[in-house]
Formats: sequence, C-alpha cells, structure tokens
Amino acid sequence: MTSDHAAPGGLLPLSDGPAVSRLGFGAMQLPGAGAWGPPEDPAAARAVLRRAVELGVTHIDTSDFYGPHVANDLIREALHPYPDNLVIATKVGVVRDEWRGWNPAATPAELREQVEENLSRLGRARLDLVYLRVGGDGLLFPDETPFLESFATLVELRERGLIRHLGLSGATTAQLAEARELAAVAAVQNRFHLLDRGSSDVLAACEEHGIAFVPYFPLSAGMLRPGLDTSQAPPGMAPTREQELTLDDVAGRHGASRAQVILAWLLSRSPVTFAIPGTSSVAHLEENVAATGLRLTEDDIARLDKLA
Repeated sequence: MTSDHAAPGGLLPLSDGPAVSRLGFGAMQLPGAGAWGPPEDPAAARAVLRRAVELGVTHIDTSDFYGPHVANDLIREALHPYPDNLVIATKVGVVRDEWRGWNPAATPAELREQVEENLSRLGRARLDLVYLRVGGDGLLFPDETPFLESFATLVELRERGLIRHLGLSGATTAQLAEARELAAVAAVQNRFHLLDRGSSDVLAACEEHGIAFVPYFPLSAGMLRPGLDTSQAPPGMAPTREQELTLDDVAGRHGASRAQVILAWLLSRSPVTFAIPGTSSVAHLEENVAATGLRLTEDDIARLDKLA
C-alpha cells in the first residue's frame, strides 16, 4: 500500500477557490472529552495540526463551538500564519451551554456574532467556508429561526466579504434546494459513514450539482476502530460482529487497518466526496492519511456496500 502525501486523496476544487485535499482533518477531537475544554496536552494537539499540514492536508474542518473556542485557538497557535493553500472550514448555528449541551443559535444576530468570533479566533479577515448547522439529520432540534432567514444572513456576510464559500450541515435535499435559490452552496456536511447511509439522497443531489459532500463522523465517531467498548454506542454507530469480520477480512488482505479500509471506501463512493477524520493522535493521523494509497477491488467495495 502506498500513499501520496503531496495531495492526500487527490485534489478537488471548491468552486472558484483553491483545490483542497480530499482527505482532510476534523478538529473536533482536539479539545477535551466531549469537545469541551482544553486538551490534556495542548502541545500534542498542536503537533497533530502541524503534522497534518506536513502530510499535505489542505482542508481543516473546525468550529468555534468546539471547546468552545479551544479548537480554533489551537489551529491559530499551531498554523498561523497559514499556508496559502490551506482551507479552513467552520460551522455556525450552534452554541454550547454550561451543561456542555449543543443548542441551536441561528438568529441573524447570533450568526453575525459567531462569524465574527470565528474570524477573531482564527486570525483571518475572511472565512474560507462556513456551514450553517441545520440539524436536519436528527442530531439537533431545529432552531425556531426560519431556515432561509438564517441562510440569508450568511449570504449577506458573504457579500460583505467576511465569507468566501457557503455550506450546509445536517441538511435535507429540500433545504439544499431552497438554499441554492438564494446563493451557491459549495459544500454539504452530513452524517454519513459505512454503517449509516441516511444521507445518500443528499449525496446524489451534490453529485448532480457539483457540490462537495463532506461526511462527518466518517469513522462513526471512532466506533469502527477495533478494541473499543461499544456497548453503550447509539444504534447504527457500532458494528456487529459480522460487520467486524468483513472489515477485518478486507483489511487483512490489503495489510491495512479498519480505518484505512473505511476511508478508502468512503472516497470511492463519489468523486465529490471528501473525508475529514479527526484524531488527537499523530499516529492515527498518519494512518488515516495513508488510507489514500489503498486501492480497494470491486469485490471489496461490493462486500462493504452490503454492510449498511
């Protein structure tokens, strides 16, 4: 198995912006447990970010509600001044409460404040890509603010030069269509992984319109790695024993890990698909990036397709 660290997974253009690596990095695991508070070892978290860039990753996914503030602060500390080809995507529409909850916050005033906070924390004059976190995939209760009113606020901020590209997170096909009536949508970030294909219709819509599809939880929030206690995992997040055996058989024949097989399968699903696995470990980061050199056979893909 080989890996092209110059451009992990190849390059995919984001509208009129720079081409970004299809294998990116998700920053959600850099803060403390539950994306809350600082990490136990901030220096190690910064080392992961620097190593990602060294390996050719040019796409980092973050949000100011990771921590809150912690992920963005670590990114700035580790990487600023940023490489010219680095695309940093962030999400708005959610705030954390004192009980570590995730609460919708998508009024025009709230969104403007969140965009300004992301700009300040990241040390940027303009955000590369901003997703409106909609919550249509069931992870959040939809906000009371009308969806189009929220998206229109981000369109306004883009027109003011504070945002380059707009995206949606947790969106339905109907919401994607409504948003495209107002402005171009560069990317959609929905939950999608080997065991959860619930957003296949959204992926199909992205393919039709040339929109990047960026699955979050590509490794099922780590539940697909071996050796983890998955007894308390939500339904559909942890593999069954039969699914594990299939994964391990495919991985063994390629001399690869489960994570590498899963990421290679994900990138093979569609030419518009990105992957943004997150980790706080340099070793896991290097393992994930190396997945771009794994070439699954048609038989491998057929067997993995049947696991959902």
